[in-house]
This record gives sequence, C-alpha cells and structure tokens, in this order.
Amino acid sequence: MNISISISNDVSQSANLVVLVNEKTNWKSLESIASPAIAKVIQDKLAKKVNPFVLNSGLETLYVASIDSQKELWQQREIARKFGYQINKSLNVQKIESVALFNATNEAVLAFSFVESLLLSNYEFPKYFTQNTNTKSLSKITIDKNALTKAETSELSILADAVFKARTLVNEPVNFLTSVQMGEEFKKMAKEAGIKIQVFDKKKIESLKMGGLLAVNYGSQEPPTFSVLEYKPAKAKNKQPIVLVGKGVVYDTGGLSLKPTANSMDQMKCDMGGAACVASTIYAAAKAKLPLHLVALVPSTDNRPGENAYTPGDVIRMMDGSTVEVLNTDAEGRMILADALHYAKRYKPELVIDVATLTGAAMRALGTHATAYMGTANKSVKEKIEKSGFDTYERLWEFPLWEEYGKMLESSIADKKNIGGDLAGMITAGKFLETFTDYPWLHLDIAGAAFTLSESEYRGRGGTGIGVRLLFDFLKNY
Repeated sequence: MNISISISNDVSQSANLVVLVNEKTNWKSLESIASPAIAKVIQDKLAKKVNPFVLNSGLETLYVASIDSQKELWQQREIARKFGYQINKSLNVQKIESVALFNATNEAVLAFSFVESLLLSNYEFPKYFTQNTNTKSLSKITIDKNALTKAETSELSILADAVFKARTLVNEPVNFLTSVQMGEEFKKMAKEAGIKIQVFDKKKIESLKMGGLLAVNYGSQEPPTFSVLEYKPAKAKNKQPIVLVGKGVVYDTGGLSLKPTANSMDQMKCDMGGAACVASTIYAAAKAKLPLHLVALVPSTDNRPGENAYTPGDVIRMMDGSTVEVLNTDAEGRMILADALHYAKRYKPELVIDVATLTGAAMRALGTHATAYMGTANKSVKEKIEKSGFDTYERLWEFPLWEEYGKMLESSIADKKNIGGDLAGMITAGKFLETFTDYPWLHLDIAGAAFTLSESEYRGRGGTGIGVRLLFDFLKNY
C-alpha cells in the first residue's frame, strides 16, 4: 500500500507514462514526451471517442485519458479520479510497479485528483488472510515537474495514509477493535503525528456523569472509553478550537431493540466510521501542519443486549443534567454523541462538527452517494463545507432543523425522548443532538457512504474512509 511519489524534470523516458489531456491541450506541449506522429494518433483516437486508451510501442506503454473541460471543475476532478482507478487496475493486472504522469490539461487540480485516485485505489486489508492475497503492484509514481509541487505530493501522501488508517479502523472486527483497543490505536496515531491525547476509562467517564455513554455500555462486557485528541500549533489562526466529534460504536446489535432484518448486523463493525473519520482527520491535519487548533472527541462503546442492558422505557440522565426517555436502544449513537457535544462546550469552540453513521433514514433518503447534513453554523461555513464536498466528491446535502421536528421528541415523562417516530428519522436525530449544543455546529450523517459491500472504484470495498478528505479540504481552506 505504500507508494512513493517523486517529481522529475523529464518523464519522457518512463516505461509506463500516463498523459492527461483535454480539449484545451496545446498539442505542441507533448513534444517533450511524444513524437508528432504519436500526438496525431492520440488526437485521432480521441476524435473517435476512445477514452481512456493505451498505446504500446516496444518496451514503452502510453496511457492517455481525456477529461471533458466543458464540465464543472469538480466534475472534471472526479473524472480524473475514475481514470486513476481504471489505470491503477490495469497497472496491477500487468504487475507494473512504477508509472509516470504528464499533465497536458493546464489544470493542476486534475493531476492532483488523478494521483489521489492512484493512491487510494491501492488500499488492501490483508491482516486476517493466512496466505498472501496481495493484488497491488504499484509502488512508485513519478510526476512531471510542471504537474504538481512537492508540497502537493506531500499532502497527497499524508491524505492517502490518513484515509487508509480510517478504512482499516472500520474494517477491523470488534473481536479486535474494542473501545479500549480503539483508544490504543488512537494513541499510536497521536504519537506518530505529534498530537496530545487522553483516553478516559470507565471510572473517569463515571466521574464526568456521561449518562448517555454509560447507558449504552450497560449491556457490554467491555468498558467504554472517551478519547480526547488535541492538535494545537504555535501559530494557530483560530483563537478558539474547531472540535470534531465522532461516533465510536465499535459494534451495534441494536441492543435490546435488536436489529430485525436479515443481514442487518453483518457490517455493524462500521458503526464507528465517524470516530475513524475524525481521528484520521486530526492526524492528517497535524502531519500536514495545518495552522489550526483542533480537538477530536470520540465516545466509544459497543451496543449489546447484555444482562444489564438499558431498556426501552428507561429514563437516562445525561452529562448536561437533562433527562432522556429511551424508546429505542438502537438509537444509541445520539446518546453517546450527546455527552460528547456537551463536553465540547468546555473548549468554547469556534465550530463543532460531528460525524456519525447515525441513521438508516439518511441512507434511505440519499443512498450511498451523499452525506446528509444539518446544523446551526452560519451560511459561509456551510458554503465552504459544501464546496469541499464537491471538490472531494464526498458530497453533502443539507436537511432542515425546523422547530416542528423538535416537537416530535417531546416526552410525557422526561425532557425529551431519543426517537421522534417513523417519519423524518435523520432530521429528528439531528434535532436531538442540537439540544446539547450552544455553539456553531454541523452534523454529518455518513451512514450511507461509510461502508460498501462491493468495490466502489477508488473508495474500495468495506470501509471507505468517508469524511477524511472532505474535512481535511474544508480545514485547509477554512
């Protein structure tokens, strides 16, 4: 999975060369890497709508991909990523170890997105195979000096590493990745990136009166944890931190409200996708030395129907002192996030973003192609994160937080109940979380996009690492 990236003054002698072109390409610019005859062949094939294609000449192979410049730039970037996946697949089938890139499109971000995809397409999770199952051969990418800068190639390496860490955390089964073990994995990441970390044990969580987290943990034989990661560079541009909160349910059976449908628990190890996202994002930010003060908070437990499990009908006192009537123990993510969102208040944050595989309703609304989001942050922040969503192709769609949805959470015996009924489930979940905030806040429900049962191009199969690239891009441009 480790691929080295280097910049070269001359990629013309590379045995395997990728050329990105579009309608605006100056064909004379290809003279440094291809003869006029080859350039003519390229133009003829593109005129016949052959795209992408391969030219073989002796020991050299030329891969050509044309990107439609009539489309929006964010769409062009995704086309480049798709080409990256296709060419990566071809390289691996042929057991090719190195490839070079020449960008003739005059859009540097297309080279960035193409290389990003080459890297992300190379992920594997071989840990539990007893025999070598490696199908990836690519180990080196050389980039023409005019395509990307050294800083951009460094960023790409950091991002791929962070996404891979998030994917691996999601792919790990719960018989390894307990809440305690996830805290240990976070400690390794923090040490590598120079991040300060504390992992609270059950005794500390009890002293903080995190009633939501403790309630969900009642049915488990494994203790809960609460991880606090902090990156604070000397010249941070923000006076108050940006806090990232991630749902860390390492496995979700639904508790006593046991998940009813066939195969509904098979991939529930992915219910900590939000935790993997925020930990990997702060890791990437620290490695890239972004000038922002960041905090990541991860409440973590599994949700099982154990002998002392919390039950429908229970009333739980949360960390903020409010009470919640539990009507469905499978609405556990909001219970643990609520305590984390209240804990975030002590930082007086400039912005809080929580990320969670929170509701099946989000997947039913948007499928696997977008993340449902909502929040109280201002219009400028929403516009920026939506732009990052398009630029990374981890797209967002905003849902409302109208007061009528809050009325759906009213309880006859407590301050609120933990579900709002059959309708608008994703919105009422967000409305529940809103009651624990008093700062600018965004809620990202990644339930549909966090895990895939079949290969989804450069996103791979299993854990996708969704949100890491989105949040990193948002923070970089914040």
